[in-house]
Amino acid sequence: MSLALDFISPSAAPAADRVTLFADVILPLPLPRLYTYRVPYELNDNVVIGGRVIVQFGAKKTLSCIVAAVHENAPKEYQAKYILEFIDDAPVVTQPQLKLFRWMADYYMCTIGEVINAALPSALKLSSESRIQLHPAFSREENEYPLTPQEEQIVDALGATEDGKALTFTEVGDLLGITSFHKVIKSLMHKDVIFLFEHTADKYSPKVVKKVRLAHHFVSEASIEQLFGTLSSKPKQLDVLMKYLQRVPVYQNEYSNQNGIEKAALTSSPHLSASAVNTLIKNGVLEQFDVIVSRFPLEDEPTAKLHFTLTEAQTTARDEIMTHFAEKDIALLHGVTGAGKTEIYIDLIRKALDGGDQVLYLLPEIALTAQIVGRLLRVFGSRLGVYHSKFSDNERVEVWNGVLSGRFQVVVGVRSAVFLPFDNLALIIVDEEHESSYKQYDPAPRYNAREVALMMANFQGAKTLLGSATPAVETYYQAKQGRYGLVSLTKRFGEAGMPDIELVDTRKAREKKTMHNHFTADLLGEIERKLGAQEQVILFQNRRGYAPVVACQDCGWIPKCTNCAVSLSYHKHSHELRCHYCGYHDPMVTKCPACGSRAVKTQGFGTEKIEDDLKIMLPQANIQRMDLDTTRAKNSYQQIIADFEKQNTNVLVGTQMVTKGLDFANVSLVGIINADSIIHYPDFRAHERAYQMFVQVSGRAGRKGKKGKVIIQTSDPTQVIFDKVIRNDYTEFYNYEIVQRHEHGYPPFMRIIKMTVKHMEQGLGEQAAILLTQELVDRLGRAAVLGPEAPYIFRIRNFYLQEITIKLDRAHTALKWAKEQICAAMDVVKDQKEFKQARLVADVDPM
Repeated sequence: MSLALDFISPSAAPAADRVTLFADVILPLPLPRLYTYRVPYELNDNVVIGGRVIVQFGAKKTLSCIVAAVHENAPKEYQAKYILEFIDDAPVVTQPQLKLFRWMADYYMCTIGEVINAALPSALKLSSESRIQLHPAFSREENEYPLTPQEEQIVDALGATEDGKALTFTEVGDLLGITSFHKVIKSLMHKDVIFLFEHTADKYSPKVVKKVRLAHHFVSEASIEQLFGTLSSKPKQLDVLMKYLQRVPVYQNEYSNQNGIEKAALTSSPHLSASAVNTLIKNGVLEQFDVIVSRFPLEDEPTAKLHFTLTEAQTTARDEIMTHFAEKDIALLHGVTGAGKTEIYIDLIRKALDGGDQVLYLLPEIALTAQIVGRLLRVFGSRLGVYHSKFSDNERVEVWNGVLSGRFQVVVGVRSAVFLPFDNLALIIVDEEHESSYKQYDPAPRYNAREVALMMANFQGAKTLLGSATPAVETYYQAKQGRYGLVSLTKRFGEAGMPDIELVDTRKAREKKTMHNHFTADLLGEIERKLGAQEQVILFQNRRGYAPVVACQDCGWIPKCTNCAVSLSYHKHSHELRCHYCGYHDPMVTKCPACGSRAVKTQGFGTEKIEDDLKIMLPQANIQRMDLDTTRAKNSYQQIIADFEKQNTNVLVGTQMVTKGLDFANVSLVGIINADSIIHYPDFRAHERAYQMFVQVSGRAGRKGKKGKVIIQTSDPTQVIFDKVIRNDYTEFYNYEIVQRHEHGYPPFMRIIKMTVKHMEQGLGEQAAILLTQELVDRLGRAAVLGPEAPYIFRIRNFYLQEITIKLDRAHTALKWAKEQICAAMDVVKDQKEFKQARLVADVDPM
């Protein structure tokens, strides 16, 4: 659509009969308030809460926004502009969603515009683009102003067609080959040669398929026989007709001809001529027409249904969950790895769908969706939708609309799926609820999808089931306090035993010189034995890339990122040095730029080096890597998982992706290459994360009746955490950890808000952080405020960082009051002229 910026004129209806309506709209911008626009009289009946409208914001910019409320109260501080256009005649955002978005903005200390911007698929967000067009009154012959060569170029480009061609600013820059072209445009506007307007275009494009069908006057048997005779001398066209009649049973049912056949089915056939197809269309034998089709053409019924019966333990757990749901809205299913939690989920989903309700099934990683979706498709068929960031914008819009219309009754998705417009939600399942992947870090809203799911269920009257073998300490605490129902599955499915866990001391192995690169003799020998028995192996290394550090052995020079205070990691596949924070990259260096030495070597190791070393030591094995570098493409992770499931891959090397809920029947060995890097981390959750990661990755071994083995390589086997991992006793770990949290004042007993001050000038950033700290101390007290201090990585993307930690007592501090004090303190800093360029970020419940 193309919009001028003129207001829509009010209706000529008698004033006495008019009702002046105003709409509060949510702009997809980080603005602290809603803005009120006037509804044109003649469109009063068109305004829909939750629908999109086009409005002018600022002098020229037009944006699509969401109607949040409709009323008759004109704003007092400004004159309301008219809404320019109504896009939707039905809501694209539901009332429960609007309520949830308001809660998120309030709880996570951001604006509702930032929530909307994160929630809506990009293709549902429309914004204008400045364009230029020849002025209707302009004539070259009658133009009284001389044009410069650059102006002539623009006029020639605009006048190349007769249909009123327009150029974007980007196209003008490309045309002239310069970046500073605004003076040229301004000059042309002054001479009345061009005019400037805003163009707003719908970004969503439905998928259109070209189809063909037999022209209606050829559908009878007699006319088809006559057509055969006509085409007898044209064998290529006759072949096309025969192929069409084979695919479309016109003789049995002439109505089937209405749907026709995809043109590509004829033109792409190696035995048919595309030109013959086009000739039949040109001569009126075939008719070509367009059909809008779904990007998710699932069958109505699954072709190979998944049949299973719950075991006695699973049935008991399912019944206990239902009993808890009769009294509570939230239940925690605490089941050991491999206990069969997924079968319980499927059974509960089936019951919800039988009642005509919808279900949201959340997973922490896209990689997990491939396995789960394959199973769910065999149960629920086309009622299943999938939602994650690997989908295109258009695909996400179709899932959004499918949820809104009720076509998708169950949706599997990652954290962004909490934004979907469910209207009849009965159950939310949050699988692997402990995972930090549910937390959004940047940009705002910095939400935890688990907590948002709980509130979403609350607003919609739905139940929430949290599932994990290693629940978050905060979640288990709520269950132990009786706020959540607690259900336990203590044994693995199929009577499979828990894996044997062995600690191997890498320090002693180095002393004895029995290390093979980064593998102890114990681990390497066990890998060889498992591969010899036709079994599979998973190796976990919590760092991607080939080597985290490159250094000159003579002078100590280390290549650093130009934007961040970190060293560059070496990636052998691309032969590049990369920053894992901002993406900056440089070619690998072979000569030290500081001293000229060629003694530049890599230090440390990542997943890429582990893969490389293994391929040298085990040339007969098929080894694949699963990390961020190998899963960037849309379906790459699906291919990696499929290859491993089919046992085309013998060894899978990966980062945290391999620890999260994947189920492979033939894996009998898991190796943790460097456990120390996970434990030694300056964070109060370090031990919890380490325990969860070790137990989860260990759980990949020994499923489907096989006894598994786990080898953990560490330089300090005496660490307390290892004893708890070997025992696989979560309750023992929890009892130890909850005491530590209580003694040192951490969640679940305290609430944490982390403030980050960012500035491109280090000194000003430090001063702003000191002022913010003083203001916070004045309002909240010294005991509640820690800092400021620079984090270990003190510069990211050219911004210097300072952090302040706020600890609030859950029992005695009102959260709403505390947030008001924090916002007031932030306002004081923002009002200082010297800190105008400072960015203040609040992260509620940081992970």
